[in-house]
Amino acid sequence: MAEQEGARRPRIAVTTYYQEGSWGVWNATAAIVPGAYVEGIVRAGGVPLLLPPLGTDPDVLDLVDGLVVIGGVDVDPSFYGAELHPTTKSQPSRDEHDIALTRRALEMELPLFAICRGAQVLNVALGGTLEQHLPDVNPRATQYQPEPGVYGRVHFATVPGSRCAELLGESADSPCYHHQALDRVADSLVVTARAEDGTVEAVETATGGWTLGVQFHPEENRQDVRLFDGFLASAREYAHQRQTSNRISPDRKDAPIS
Repeated sequence: MAEQEGARRPRIAVTTYYQEGSWGVWNATAAIVPGAYVEGIVRAGGVPLLLPPLGTDPDVLDLVDGLVVIGGVDVDPSFYGAELHPTTKSQPSRDEHDIALTRRALEMELPLFAICRGAQVLNVALGGTLEQHLPDVNPRATQYQPEPGVYGRVHFATVPGSRCAELLGESADSPCYHHQALDRVADSLVVTARAEDGTVEAVETATGGWTLGVQFHPEENRQDVRLFDGFLASAREYAHQRQTSNRISPDRKDAPIS
């Protein structure tokens, strides 16, 4: 995507896994991001900057133009006041990291794209809850995670007038991989897409900055880049507005690094 003359590419913070990984002859704990996320950001014109869940400092978001909270393991139910379900597997330290960054991004009105687990983190960060195992409430919900390592496919309808509908139209489909989903949606979020069985597939904030949480995996649908393009467009506008403000008030502490 072409940039305006003299404009830098938007810098996008990306959360990461922190677990066992392999490279060369080594096998050890590593900060990991599946390539599809960074490829989606780069393809849409952004520069990805990885934020592993160690040494968390939400103020680092002052240096970027957007945040992507990626997928991963389940959010620990202690963060939304529920008991642990036998199928729930969590990493509470990663939850703390992602929730802190999400809340800071919302405070700043920083463009925020929350994907799969990221949408669940967004809901929990704002006071919502999760359904810990969809097949318990809907036996047909196994299509969202057909088997380990195999993506399902979800078709969903969007809400007219929403950000999701603006980018995707009345309906769309996408790869998906989850056994949990949003249950009680946080008061400050609006549901803007649902699957045919009623599962929440997208949420947005009604006020504030550009925020979109999706339960599916758009990064795995490389033929449909509309959501990444929409997110990067908002990050580009955020960067432009901040640079303009900094030229007017050059002493601001959050002046971006050139």
